[in-house]
Amino acid sequence: MSGFLSALPVIGKVLDKGLEVVDQFVEDKDQANALKAQIKQRAMDMDHKEIQTLVRAQAGIVKSEAQGESWLQRNWRPLLMLCVVAIIFNNYVLVPYLSMFTSKVTMLELPNGLWALLNVGVGGYVAGRSGEKIVDRIKRGKPDDA
Repeated sequence: MSGFLSALPVIGKVLDKGLEVVDQFVEDKDQANALKAQIKQRAMDMDHKEIQTLVRAQAGIVKSEAQGESWLQRNWRPLLMLCVVAIIFNNYVLVPYLSMFTSKVTMLELPNGLWALLNVGVGGYVAGRSGEKIVDRIKRGKPDDA
């Protein structure tokens, strides 16, 4: 994946996963490659305004939550991310260290869904910030490496 879509990690990853699905359902490799090329081309031809609108909508949701009246509404995302980080810290820092001194330490289960949620939480922030910067550069007409 190159160009504009590779600069938006979440969109690029979603597109890559979608292209993997083509291989699962289309047996003829030439036909699958042609279909994947067509999907990539359509994605590259997408109107940048759609991406800009999406990034703004996502930012608007996070902003409205952050400005909400309820403490829980304002803080549920950061609290959830902190819980996941605490489990990761326990499993990969505390448990290995404390295991040197005692066998009475417990690794906490981290379901695959929480890993995915962490990726979306962190990836969404990174994609949002990247998208804002890219849209700004496009508006100013500057190249990506300016």
